Amino acid sequence: MSPMPLPTHRRITAVLVLIPALVALALWAFAWPAARTAPRDLPLGVAGPPAATAPVAQQLEQRKGAFDLHRYADEAEARDAIEDREVYGAVVVTPQGPKLLTASAASPAVAQLLQQAVAHQAAASGQEIATEDVVPTPASDPRGSVLSTSVLPLALAGIGAGVAVTLLGLRGLAAAVGALTGSAALVGGVAAALSHSWLDALPGSWWAVAGTFALATLAVSGAVAGLAALLGRPGLGLGALLMMLIGNPFSGAASAPEMLPEPAGVIGQWLPPGAGVSLLRSVAFFDGASAVGPALTLAWWAVLGLGAVLVGHAVRGRTAPATGTEEREPALAS
Repeated sequence: MSPMPLPTHRRITAVLVLIPALVALALWAFAWPAARTAPRDLPLGVAGPPAATAPVAQQLEQRKGAFDLHRYADEAEARDAIEDREVYGAVVVTPQGPKLLTASAASPAVAQLLQQAVAHQAAASGQEIATEDVVPTPASDPRGSVLSTSVLPLALAGIGAGVAVTLLGLRGLAAAVGALTGSAALVGGVAAALSHSWLDALPGSWWAVAGTFALATLAVSGAVAGLAALLGRPGLGLGALLMMLIGNPFSGAASAPEMLPEPAGVIGQWLPPGAGVSLLRSVAFFDGASAVGPALTLAWWAVLGLGAVLVGHAVRGRTAPATGTEEREPALAS
């Protein structure tokens, strides 16, 4: 039997309560990180003889909690650390004066912040500082807009695939899992064709970029479909809210995880959108440096999501005969 519909006044009340609540959640999720963007333990290198770098380090440490300083013997070590994604930049003390090394490919916003902060300190001491971009963004996309704006389309693609598989009633390994992995692979190929081949905004290996897009999409779609398989239709809403209203603004795509208020940056890296952006930066600009962590995070979400799809369908398949009725397709259920 179909459940009795709620009275009209209760449905109106639900709409009046639900919509403002969703708006408040969305404003909080997007506006709070944007309004509180600032460096928080941002990894920054200081290179040179200890006696020469001590004043520089002291000046940087005056901004309490802003920078996590890493000390290196010389400029070569600092460059290696930047290319390995250990730090976002480094201040090198040379006989000719201080020099700032940045990596706009890691985050154009952070590179600009470092230039402003270090240049201000150098000007206060009557010095001029030279700046070099060790790992720059491509000339075709100097602001890194393609990477930062890719988060929303990928999240939408993953959510759409998870919702479609659920509402179409696809079940089992060959149907549900095949549809999710197949759609993720196609999304990865299309996204790489646009961002890598056409826009030339994400260099590196085409296959690595396509694989990252595909894995990020599969992590989202698997999570949404898995929650739906376990919880029913409420799982669709939960998965979509988690990926869109938490994963998207907490990803740090427009700046960096260390630029977001705590614990938003950490949470964002645990979710597929944030992990996908980090992995994409690594494979596109840094030859895969620091790619293991985000790759494992995406794989974890994908495996658990697909596993939940199989478990949920298996459980429903066993319980349906016990009730004497066949499970109806989710799209037709009232």
